[in-house]
Amino acid sequence: MQRLAWLLLLTTAAAPALAQDTGNCPRLPPESGLTWQHKAIGNDADLCRALRADGSEAFGLYIARDTPFEPKGGDRAEEGVLDGRPIRWYRSELAGRPNVQARETLVELPDGRKAHIWVQAPTGDALRESLGLAQSMQLGAAHLSQN
Repeated sequence: MQRLAWLLLLTTAAAPALAQDTGNCPRLPPESGLTWQHKAIGNDADLCRALRADGSEAFGLYIARDTPFEPKGGDRAEEGVLDGRPIRWYRSELAGRPNVQARETLVELPDGRKAHIWVQAPTGDALRESLGLAQSMQLGAAHLSQN
């Protein structure tokens, strides 16, 4: 239940310091209309938030060697495909926000790091849209480089 809480705290605390460069964030399709906010965290981690034109977050990801997110079988939700690889989304809950639908997944990157990806939405339709946007990223080795 608290799995996304640390990311929300990190995202909220880091928001003013987020730069407009893409850093080590994956490539987004130009037609998505999204832009990255990026923050390097330490020497080997990156926080990326995909923002819509109105400034709202479509999805976010944390890229590092290790992440605190551990998928649990009982939370399994939708299946998807990300950069040609099958993935599984897991249900999550946000403390104090029971009406928000949240999903998260963990993807191993070619260089051994992991991408913990999360999506939050107020409705089922908005969730499906954001999941589709998140799955449109390109995570391949040619699109990500380590600092």
